[in-house]
Amino acid sequence: MAKFYTELNGKLREFIDDQKIFFVGTAAPEGRINLSPKGMDSLRILNANQLIWLNLTGSGNETAAHLLEQSRMTLMFCSFAGKPLILRVYGKARTIHSRDEEWNEWISLFPEYPGSRQIFLLEVDSAQTSCGFAVPNYVYQEDRGDLVHWTEKIGDEGVKEYWKKNNQTSIDGKPTNLFD
Repeated sequence: MAKFYTELNGKLREFIDDQKIFFVGTAAPEGRINLSPKGMDSLRILNANQLIWLNLTGSGNETAAHLLEQSRMTLMFCSFAGKPLILRVYGKARTIHSRDEEWNEWISLFPEYPGSRQIFLLEVDSAQTSCGFAVPNYVYQEDRGDLVHWTEKIGDEGVKEYWKKNNQTSIDGKPTNLFD
């Protein structure tokens, strides 16, 4: 049975902290919906109504493009081990870039990852749990090191060139403001 919350209570926060992967959903008023898996040590709970997550270099930059037009964001967490549960966290988000004054305040919450592209701050307005009975059990082995190794190999300038080539517009041609 689905249960709704207006904030992340201690039990929900503990569940989030235990997850190794989460999913981010965004959409602009027109175009494709984006749903991206996220991992590594890239999410922090700030309080009962705020989450913040670090976005690393990727093949696309849909979330940033969507938030320029529509601030809605959903994060989904699934229990892949132990007691089944799905948690969806709904709210409005904004993008923080390294050029923004507050970047240094927030980036210090995360490990130093090469290719850190943006930070997203989500103001939580509600959350919903559901059973998760059909979510399969998986055993977590480890985080993949591929992204870190690749960004270290090409270096900061190589990452910026990659961003210029691949991350300035969404797949629907919407701007991401990565360099504005």
